[in-house]
Amino acid sequence: MEEGETGLLLQSNKELLSSGYSIHEYSEEIKKIKSALTWVFLDQSNLWRAGLSWSLFFILTIGVPLVSHFMFACLTCDTMHQRPFDALVQVSLSLFATLSFVSLSSFARKYGIRKFLFLDKLYEDSEKVQQGYTEQLHRSMKILSSFVLPSFIAESIYKIWWFSSGGTQIPYLYNAALSNIFVCILLISSWLYRISISFLVCVLFRLICSLQILRLEEFAQVFEKESDVSSIMIEHLRIRRNLRVISHRFRVFILSTLILVTISQFLALLLITEPSSTVNMFTAGELALSSITLVTGLFMCLRSAAKITHKAQAVTSLAAKWHACATISSLDDMTEETPMARTVTPQMVYPINSSWDTDEEGDGDDVLDNTNMVPIDHASTISYQKRQALVTYFEHNKAGITVYGFMLDRTWLHTILRFNCLLHSGYSIKLLVFRKSQSTTRFLLCVCS
Repeated sequence: MEEGETGLLLQSNKELLSSGYSIHEYSEEIKKIKSALTWVFLDQSNLWRAGLSWSLFFILTIGVPLVSHFMFACLTCDTMHQRPFDALVQVSLSLFATLSFVSLSSFARKYGIRKFLFLDKLYEDSEKVQQGYTEQLHRSMKILSSFVLPSFIAESIYKIWWFSSGGTQIPYLYNAALSNIFVCILLISSWLYRISISFLVCVLFRLICSLQILRLEEFAQVFEKESDVSSIMIEHLRIRRNLRVISHRFRVFILSTLILVTISQFLALLLITEPSSTVNMFTAGELALSSITLVTGLFMCLRSAAKITHKAQAVTSLAAKWHACATISSLDDMTEETPMARTVTPQMVYPINSSWDTDEEGDGDDVLDNTNMVPIDHASTISYQKRQALVTYFEHNKAGITVYGFMLDRTWLHTILRFNCLLHSGYSIKLLVFRKSQSTTRFLLCVCS
């Protein structure tokens, strides 16, 4: 979102064309990302747009939720139109949107969209990586819509019902119908704006992680080719540097989101389980919807981080397997020169082209995650000491996404999500119990009458 981005794009056209990358596809995906940022008023390329962006942020993220909470608390309304959990809903969503907005504004000001999405160095990658990243760029907007639209539709239905069925219980100015329509549209717009910004950061983080996964999968193929150990280390150092940059950029956002989601889920459980609280689908439905939004955004970030960490650490296993296959093959070649007994080679016991290739593989199996033997046609040309040094380097230099030194792997993902889902299921169960008891009461009344 710098003013000179067009010049930078034209400047790198030669490199992109030489690598076989489609400039038209690249430009189209950049335009889609920019249009998404403009749609949520995050384009701060000049002073006017920056002022408009920050003004709308304060209005829709802070002003509208604050005014609606105090003006439409509806304390004297019936139990279906009361909003006892509105404060927690508005504060949690606004804080999540604030974290996202500040993060995106900081990224745009420091790096610009091309550098932030690692597009400035994309010409250095292979055509396969470029094509895969183009597909991920195209999918990212669809993923954003798939998360935003369901929440927006559910909130719109609830708000329309709340204002249309409230009647004179709901405060209004001058004309009840016009006032309710205006306020309803304003509240729905505020909800849409906040969840769009919140999910946009999560989707962009997922997009950036997908590029590093593509690079890792491409990097894993060097063990099947004739490669020098030094070139393998240089490429791995480049990937580690990119992962360290991503971790440094997103560590504040991920940690703040984790703290926010955990605290909001814990407070929601405390409020719901109070004996004096009025809990039903009408009063607590919005709380459940906002909680799902928060947990989903956190899950998207943690899952992307855990996936790329798993792929990065799988390189160590692949290198060890490559070293073992090469060592066994070289020893077999030595014993063939002085045959004393029949030697059973790894290819005889575990043939590479066996029926394993036709077996159904697990979820996520690829070059990094498979149980096939590694071709060792070229590995035997590298000395044992070099291969051992490379494996030792991988074992002591594990790559991945970190948050202030803590590696975000699948163990952390499962622990955090189980804890948050446990908190979320606590008041979800109470909602279900309330609906069941309400249905039972209605049935008994019908029987008695």
